[in-house]
Amino acid sequence: MAQREDLPLAGIKVVEFTHMVMGPAAGGILADLGAEVTKVEPCQGDNTRRLQGSGAGYFAMYNRNKRSLALDLKSPEGKDIALRLVDGADVVIENFRHGAMDRLGFGYADLSARNPRLVYCSLKGFLSGPYEHRTALDEVTQMMGGLAYMTGLPDRPLRAGTSVVDITGGMFGVIAILAALQQRQSTGRGQQVTSSLFETTAYLVGQHMAQQAVTGEEPPPMSVRRSAWSIYDIFHSAGDERVFVGVVSDTLWRAFCKEFALDDLAADPALATNAGRVAAREQLIPRISALFASLPKTELMAKLDRAGIPFAPINKPADLFDDPHLNASGGLVSVTLENGQQTRLPALPVEFAGQRLGVRRDLPAAGEHSLEVARSLGLSDEQIDALVAHGVLKGADQLVPTS
Repeated sequence: MAQREDLPLAGIKVVEFTHMVMGPAAGGILADLGAEVTKVEPCQGDNTRRLQGSGAGYFAMYNRNKRSLALDLKSPEGKDIALRLVDGADVVIENFRHGAMDRLGFGYADLSARNPRLVYCSLKGFLSGPYEHRTALDEVTQMMGGLAYMTGLPDRPLRAGTSVVDITGGMFGVIAILAALQQRQSTGRGQQVTSSLFETTAYLVGQHMAQQAVTGEEPPPMSVRRSAWSIYDIFHSAGDERVFVGVVSDTLWRAFCKEFALDDLAADPALATNAGRVAAREQLIPRISALFASLPKTELMAKLDRAGIPFAPINKPADLFDDPHLNASGGLVSVTLENGQQTRLPALPVEFAGQRLGVRRDLPAAGEHSLEVARSLGLSDEQIDALVAHGVLKGADQLVPTS
């Protein structure tokens, strides 16, 4: 897990004051891209480490390739260490409540006065406006932004099956950070950039807003949507296994008919265009359903693959651990959980010159790099020992017990 100097963001130093998903996801993307990311945690460790249920995977997924500095930011000595770290940084990321960093003395005004080249990324519930003081969650903005409505049934809004707004909002934060770093090349100065959950949700549902503007009709939830294509459904194969199939162009329709020997359908001029097939959907779907139900799942998918038709088995997230494509292409990377167990989790979904990005640093124990960071800032061993003795700085083997 050695450092790699050839990564795109090698040499960029990031200080991360974050928890939960949105902030760690932004820092995690930068870390995977090669930035040196130092995660500043409380002396007892980030509370996200101890979440259960649907939050149990948050820390493991978004905190590889980072150093952990466990520090009491409310003490003068702890604050001084953090400020020294920021003085040499290119980027700060924070995702705490509105005004929290200002109260600690770590707001943009304070830090940019010390380090004018600093790019300061705030990840919030809302951008500037009447709602900016509110505390938000991924699910809150999915509800108020219309995403839960579009995901569920008409009378039952349903959040998406992952923290999609947290993750996407973090991605927009990274885009803003990279843009600000590029602009710093010409101006010499950093700036504050902000990404938010609510505006991210609005961007995600923008296609549905545009749909209403174009058609003049309010779009129904995706669960009862009117398909734009004649064959765009989940079908059952022999053995009652399910496969999604989408025939989304006239060229694919011809290839589909040829592969499945549907010569009469291919020859029907009324079905030559997508509009004609949509009009005949009630007649087409029963026939296609019967055809697919006669074929084993493996044979059905092989034929669809051969014809170049978009298709997918209906998987669970657990199925991805053994996905042959992910395992063959470096799509899963190994990390060690806090209980010592090793697992494989998705890599950043990009390639550079055909290469995937891996793990340079395993998931850090809370405070694992505290002493290393303190020494890099010029503190002597005697000073470090005194800080540890006073509970200001914690190493990985000196954590405050938690219940």
